[in-house]
Amino acid sequence: MTTVALSPLLHKCQALAQRRRPTNMPAIPEHRMALQPDLLIDRRRLKRRLALWRGLAVLLLLAGALAWTLPRLGGGFGREHVVRLPVEGFISDDRKLVEAIDKAGKNAAVKALIVSIDSPGGSVGGGETLHAALTRLRESKPVVAVMRGTAASAGYMTAVAAERIFARESTVTGSIGVLLQTPDASDLLSRLGVRVDTIASGPLKDQPSPFRPLTPEGRAALQGVIADMYEQFVAKVVAGRGLPEDKVRAVADGRVLTGRQALAAGLVDAIGGEREARAWLAAEKQIPEDLPVQELRPRGTAERLVGAAWGGLVKTVVSEWLGVDGLGLLWQPPR
Repeated sequence: MTTVALSPLLHKCQALAQRRRPTNMPAIPEHRMALQPDLLIDRRRLKRRLALWRGLAVLLLLAGALAWTLPRLGGGFGREHVVRLPVEGFISDDRKLVEAIDKAGKNAAVKALIVSIDSPGGSVGGGETLHAALTRLRESKPVVAVMRGTAASAGYMTAVAAERIFARESTVTGSIGVLLQTPDASDLLSRLGVRVDTIASGPLKDQPSPFRPLTPEGRAALQGVIADMYEQFVAKVVAGRGLPEDKVRAVADGRVLTGRQALAAGLVDAIGGEREARAWLAAEKQIPEDLPVQELRPRGTAERLVGAAWGGLVKTVVSEWLGVDGLGLLWQPPR
């Protein structure tokens, strides 16, 4: 039954196909058919030449990108230079920055490091990590700190890792201490009729908490943590500045000082900026003042630019040059 039903439709389709087929289409001459492989080979060769020139253009772009980025990554093509490390804003635990500092310490072309600080502070862990990285670098290269507008708290902790500290007269520095603040919204929640139930493994697990005041036990435990961090901070200042502990503790009550007050207290060595720092490096460390200065930046945008240029080169040469019309380009039949 199915075959009978489809027969008229099939006949109509066959008739339509016969009407659309050209009846006067000339046959392709045999000599033109023979030329088609030659035309295909010439087309492939043309594409190969075009891809080759594209590859050379990408190589030139890559060379330009390297010439622009390597000095900013501290490479300098082996030329001796001084590195400037800008420490600005909130100081946090930055792994890439530490890696960049360690790399500079192993670079024979780096002759000294200038730490340019303009920071109100940061986390205790961030200041400790940066201080440790600069202390490691100081074992092999001179490190000098230049305080700009502000170098307080973790900013000052960073500075004491340097062999010499310069500050402006109006620089805000000091603030040697540790601070922990936590909000207490329990009264507000009570007025709103909101109650927070807490299930903890111990009485100090939820201390501090914004939902209830500190208990005496919680306050004592947190005070012990802050006191230990404070002692670590004081010890770094004593070791870095070579001062008696009692003299450091006299100004380590959290107060801030101007650059002139810090100089009188022994927290900095001299009033000045980067020019004075370069002069000191030349006089005490025999590092010429005319050496170029390059900023030390963590590996990031510049490195990604080089990687993108290299990826474009590989894509052009491999994917386009060798890959045009498939792997058949690697072998051509004899003509």
